Amino acid sequence: MKSYKTKKTISNVLTYILLVIISIIWLFPFVGLVLQSFRSYATEYGGMVDYLVPKSFSLDNYKFLFDTAQTNYLLWYKNTIVIAVCVAVLQTLIQLCVSYALSRMRFAGRTFLMRFWLILGMFPGFLTMICLYFLLKQFGLTQAGAIPGLILVTVASCGMGYYVCKGYFDTIPKALDEAARIDGATRARIFLTMIIPMSKPIIIYTALVAFMAPWCDYVFASYVAFGHDSSYNVAVGMTRWVWTNDYQGYFTRFCAGGVLVAIPVTLLFMFLQKYYVEGVTGGAVKG
Repeated sequence: MKSYKTKKTISNVLTYILLVIISIIWLFPFVGLVLQSFRSYATEYGGMVDYLVPKSFSLDNYKFLFDTAQTNYLLWYKNTIVIAVCVAVLQTLIQLCVSYALSRMRFAGRTFLMRFWLILGMFPGFLTMICLYFLLKQFGLTQAGAIPGLILVTVASCGMGYYVCKGYFDTIPKALDEAARIDGATRARIFLTMIIPMSKPIIIYTALVAFMAPWCDYVFASYVAFGHDSSYNVAVGMTRWVWTNDYQGYFTRFCAGGVLVAIPVTLLFMFLQKYYVEGVTGGAVKG
């Protein structure tokens, strides 16, 4: 018995040590990002810097971000928020409706449609970038019109991401729908007054995932808004900083901008983590 307890204790200790080491490795870049954001270019870039912790902390980089005379960072931040919020709302509504229809209704072509969408989802979106760019350009949704263009492209195919949401709806007893139908309730009323109130975890999960995609988007956003500074999102605008000749000076500003970008996402996951986990586990069933 003692031998078993000893082995279990040693195993737990080694596991915790390994987890601590992995956590340190994982957190080190983020700690470095935060520390670099407080480094002043004026006082600490006279020569090569070979230390991580700034000798004197400064808010110069953050002041630069809020100085509209020197940078469009606040405009880029606003663009990112507008795109992310619009996509989160529209994509959540569409995915909920599509998932409910596939979960509760039986119609001709349903199985074929689900399999067809599943196959289409296996192809990377990069394959359609050129085609989408020229299509958006025909409607004036590139460069100056990049923001509505990015919203449209992101939302257009979101119905194909029904898998997790449909799986969650499958866990809700269909007897509730049948009882409501007997009482004369329509499909829409059942969905809005019965299913939606019971689906808070999956709604939050879907909204968070939808919010994160445009918030972190760089490739397609840079492609659509190319050359039009006022249509950049934060990722595209900040990347242009580190492409300048003054790499060292803009690098610390890049770090400060990265810290501000991470704050909303971090807060969302901190406060909604419970529902996020419930949505993932609740939707991970065979439908």
